[in-house]
Amino acid sequence: MKTDKNTVIGFILLGVLFFIFFWYNNKQQATLLEARKKQEDSLARIAASRIKPEDKALARIDSLKRDSASRVAAAGDFTTAAIGQEQLVSVENDVIKVTFTTKGGQVKSVELKNYHSAQGSPVVLFNQNQLGYNVNTAANQSASTTGLFFTPSAPVTQADGSQSINFSINAANGESIIHQFVIRKGAYMVDWNVSLTGADKLLSQGQFNLQWNGETFQQERTATYERQMSNICFSEGNEFDYMSAKTERKFEKNVQWVSMVQQFFNTTLVAKNGFGSGDVQWQRKTDSSNVLATAQMNLQAKLPVTASVSVPLQLYFGPSDYSILKHQAPEMDRIVNLGRDMYSFVRPINKFIIMPVFDFFAGFVKNYGWVVLLLTLFIRLVTSPLTYSSYLSGAKMKVLRPELDVIKKKFGSDQQGFAMEQMKLFREAGVNPLGGCIPALLQIPIFFALYSFFNSNIALRGQSFLWSQDLSSYDVIAKLPFNVPLGFGDHISLFTITAVITSFLISIYNMSMTPTQDNPMMKYMPYIFPFMLLFIFNRLPSALTWYYTVSNLITLGLQFVIQNYIINHDKILAKIEEKRKAPKTKSKWQDRYEQMMESQKKLQDLKEKNQRRNN
Repeated sequence: MKTDKNTVIGFILLGVLFFIFFWYNNKQQATLLEARKKQEDSLARIAASRIKPEDKALARIDSLKRDSASRVAAAGDFTTAAIGQEQLVSVENDVIKVTFTTKGGQVKSVELKNYHSAQGSPVVLFNQNQLGYNVNTAANQSASTTGLFFTPSAPVTQADGSQSINFSINAANGESIIHQFVIRKGAYMVDWNVSLTGADKLLSQGQFNLQWNGETFQQERTATYERQMSNICFSEGNEFDYMSAKTERKFEKNVQWVSMVQQFFNTTLVAKNGFGSGDVQWQRKTDSSNVLATAQMNLQAKLPVTASVSVPLQLYFGPSDYSILKHQAPEMDRIVNLGRDMYSFVRPINKFIIMPVFDFFAGFVKNYGWVVLLLTLFIRLVTSPLTYSSYLSGAKMKVLRPELDVIKKKFGSDQQGFAMEQMKLFREAGVNPLGGCIPALLQIPIFFALYSFFNSNIALRGQSFLWSQDLSSYDVIAKLPFNVPLGFGDHISLFTITAVITSFLISIYNMSMTPTQDNPMMKYMPYIFPFMLLFIFNRLPSALTWYYTVSNLITLGLQFVIQNYIINHDKILAKIEEKRKAPKTKSKWQDRYEQMMESQKKLQDLKEKNQRRNN
């Protein structure tokens, strides 16, 4: 169909009208819903105001009676555990303060003494979590331990400094449940021993079904980024695995432990004898609240059908610190993301090179910003031989540039002819045109390794350097009144600006060393790439952008010194001339490349010939 200018304008106007209509209609609908809600709220308030205070009190009492009756019925033979008031008991060591509740005989919350949230309050884990299991309370009657009121004992301090506390309930027919918690000095791991007397009656066929309903809450600067770093980790069949994109997982093998992981902290349930089966449902939040994610876990273990059984469990509440987690349970150190999935190839780099070197420098340098600088110098020193060879290749390209310009002018728009002649020149001069790509290729695994390392290294958390208040998060020199799309955010990071500017300077310098490009994409890509970094880096940890800035400055300095004071361009030109006079041998790759270029040139010549004939 032929479309003229008026038709196009008509379609545009029609689209604008449709947009205005839908926008106005949605606005009207929102206004109507808001008015209706206000009306319903007003009617509800009027109806509530007409109820007499004594009627409200009676209604509340009636509700409490019904609730109490329901709990008494569910408690069965555990009548003393059916009704009570929640009591809180705290036990602490030098690193954690654990608050227990008598309702369910479980952990209520855990405060980490050595860590604070981005808002300045102590880091608190496991608040608003429920952890319990079902027991048979009477014939054809069962209840969850989370709804039963336990009786606490006084905390007891052992000779080794550890503290223990018991929570117990007893049935009229002699059955009993005891939850013993043991907290050791300097430990984030809490032992939880479940003892069941009359287990053959309390558990159906020895089936121990544990339910964990949990939530994780924001501890870092932004909930959005912390949510991206959050996941569920577990050990199934003695092999580590995790959930990030998936929201459901069914366990088919023995489960050793399962963990709700935030960016720098985790809460982990460890079963010393393992769980035989189970499943997890997990979901990241997408709203504006400070809740990161929610999880519902069901874990089953088959216990002996005997009168008394004990289930040895452990609960870890603490930092995702590699040096700490590797001493907890097998594979728990892998909670620290040093490289996973398609980036798993960087894990050995982090584990055996970057982490030991970082820890070595951190042993005698107190400021972590300077530790990152020393780490950067180390990386550049190790890669310097390959970097020097790439700069030498760049110097050769610079020497050949006048000849390449002459060849370019000779062939004009004949790209195939120019490529063949350029390849011939490179072969004669002994130049590898891809030699200058080595630094860029080296940066890829190093960058991904450091991205994982800086995002998961809790040692950087809260560490200030220059204008950055926290090296584990982005620095802010200006707060924007709006949110910029494409991942930029609502702030401006100065370390991101320095990284982008130094990358831009490197691009300009490299452009001066390479032949002129007629391809617009190749010509402008060195300028586009730094601009893309602006959106990629602005929300990354300032430790990473600081590393990138230092690395770029070293690159610029090395390029200037090597090109102007170390590499002798006259000697390079003399060697190139000597190489030209030497007998030439083609590699198989060069031979195949030339054959391919010749074939393309013949096809292009034939195509142009046919076009001239048709015209």
